[in-house]
Amino acid sequence: MVALDDKTGTTSGTAASARTRVNEFVGGLVGRIAAAIAGMAPTGLYARALLIIITPIVLLEGVVAFSFMERHWQAVTRRLSEATARDVAALIDVYQSFPGKQSEAILLEMSRERLGLSLSILPPGDLPVPQPKPFFALLDRTLSRELDKQLTQPFWIDTVGQSDHVEIRVKLDTAVLRFVARRSQTYASNSHIFLMWMVGTSIVLLTVAILFLRNQIRPILRLAEAADAFGKGRPVPEDFRPRGAREVRQASVAFLEMRERITQHVDQRTTMLAGVSHDLRTVLTRLRLQLAFLGEGAEVQAMKGDLKEMQSMLEDYLAFAKGDGGEVAAQTHVRSLLEEIVAESQHLAVPIELKIRRRRRELVLPLKRNAMKRAIGNLVSNAARYGDRIVIRAATEREWLLIEVDDDGPGIPEGERENVFRPFYRLDNSRNQDEGNSGLGLAIARDIAKSHGGDVVLGESGMGGLRAIIRVPL
Repeated sequence: MVALDDKTGTTSGTAASARTRVNEFVGGLVGRIAAAIAGMAPTGLYARALLIIITPIVLLEGVVAFSFMERHWQAVTRRLSEATARDVAALIDVYQSFPGKQSEAILLEMSRERLGLSLSILPPGDLPVPQPKPFFALLDRTLSRELDKQLTQPFWIDTVGQSDHVEIRVKLDTAVLRFVARRSQTYASNSHIFLMWMVGTSIVLLTVAILFLRNQIRPILRLAEAADAFGKGRPVPEDFRPRGAREVRQASVAFLEMRERITQHVDQRTTMLAGVSHDLRTVLTRLRLQLAFLGEGAEVQAMKGDLKEMQSMLEDYLAFAKGDGGEVAAQTHVRSLLEEIVAESQHLAVPIELKIRRRRRELVLPLKRNAMKRAIGNLVSNAARYGDRIVIRAATEREWLLIEVDDDGPGIPEGERENVFRPFYRLDNSRNQDEGNSGLGLAIARDIAKSHGGDVVLGESGMGGLRAIIRVPL
């Protein structure tokens, strides 16, 4: 009894495991199919809206039209097949009622001239082997049913062999009568009408939907362009104003109000920081003057060093808090900007090489020049602090401008490359922050890059050190 229970439990466990595997397979298959369908679906709002409007209308119209026309085809095909079957039955009755060569000639002429049938009188024999039924067997079923009603003799039909004709053979005692009729006499084939109706109505619906949706989508695209320009620090198009549907106008008004609040906040912060910077610099200037009257000495030199470090840290704090300072983006020559940065970095006493890929036209794009100059300068200063050689590269990749700063220093571990962008973060390895460095250089660079709609990422340099890349959209 115990062994039987164990076996039953094992069998049940195997069945449950098999069901689980089947469910997992079906679930995975459904997931893959759904992912494939989602991958083929359009991503734009315009295309999706067209698809949502057109697809159900076309499907519903197709089902209704097909149902109506299919019923119509069946009724017309039944009437045509019934008429053909009656003609065949009438000719057979005439043949059987008036045997003889003269009646056969009259019968052949009457079938050809009056009834549109081609009649052949074959020697007596067996009928051919039945042909395979076609996939859409409407004509075959209807004609067979009507002939079965009208004839008592064995018959054979072929609706597949000749695409434009239908062959009917009837077995009599003295002969086999072979009838050939045009397909149009027995079958109402109006599929071209259905296709023309579907294509015509679909074109009309698609045209109306495109004209309607274009006017509805345009305000959304204008709002997206204005938001993108504002996010990149570029001026919003002057002709931008709320338009379109009520919800789109509400979103546009909310965006304009948000832009006004952000601009006002930035202006207020910039004004405040300018005042703080002026007051603190005044205090530092008085301290320098007082130290100058103290003469020379070790303690005085140490105090001057502390004062210089305080000045540097103050500049970094203010620059980080100020961000781009509300600077407006303007058309900037990238080559001249980088050459200016290299020239002003000569005091770092580190050889700097500039490499820019040759282009047919000079690379010019809207940038906040002073802010971008500070961001790249911070990366160069950071590289000069730890490396003995610096290489600056500029290139375009798809819709992005890439500015790379490579050095041959100790680099930064991969796990710390995001942490160093945090304000005041200090490393504990060979690339630790030196005295006088506030730990804000990379944070300022990333903040400026993001104000242009880009970012700063760190990687491994081909020179063995750190590679800092500024990405800015073109």
